[in-house]
Amino acid sequence: MIKGVPTLFHTPLPARQPAQIKEGLVFLPEALGISVQAQLVHEAREYARSLQRTPFAMQRPHTRTGQMKVYMYQLGRHWGYEYGRYTSEIEGQSVPPVPKHWVTLAQGLLAKAAALDEALAAWVGHYRIEAALVNFYPEGASMGMHQDAFEHSNAPVVSLSIGDEAIFRAGNNETRTKPYEDLRLMSGDVVIFGGPSRAMFHGVPKLFPDTAPSDCGLQSGRINITFRQVEV
Repeated sequence: MIKGVPTLFHTPLPARQPAQIKEGLVFLPEALGISVQAQLVHEAREYARSLQRTPFAMQRPHTRTGQMKVYMYQLGRHWGYEYGRYTSEIEGQSVPPVPKHWVTLAQGLLAKAAALDEALAAWVGHYRIEAALVNFYPEGASMGMHQDAFEHSNAPVVSLSIGDEAIFRAGNNETRTKPYEDLRLMSGDVVIFGGPSRAMFHGVPKLFPDTAPSDCGLQSGRINITFRQVEV
């Protein structure tokens, strides 16, 4: 190769650095080490198994527009699409709590994001994680643009991505359409949004199959774990 002349085989990849995408929205690439990813996948599977044949079992919820493509379950608080609110018990059974080490992990990630964005800083040390939503995207699944608007608190959302790469579409607060910005998330990446971006429409329009690291604990598809404070 002639020095100074790039080729198709020596194109440098752009640096993936922690960054404030817009006020209240922070991107933390590679925030989860591979061993942490594998442990989270293992634990998420174990919870899914333990919740089988309970009111909190993993399912593809039905909404007004049809059945979702994504499988999900919740810890800490359960969101019921059929009755439109969070609850801590169903049929006399309590929702399993969010694991303490998950809480510690999410609070640490928020602190890292707050160093890049003053809109998040006020929540450091005061962020109560009351609900964890575990989403599994099988190959070909997507999620339309929506707002996380059912919590009484406007505390930030901490979102972990493990497995196949995906497009995270970060929109505006008013409409599901443009303007929006697309971020390509890799396994181990984290997105945190709060402050002026807490009410933004967001979604996952596309997964990239066969892109999951071999040792992340997931052969195909994507696991997304999001943490929320429900009450003020």
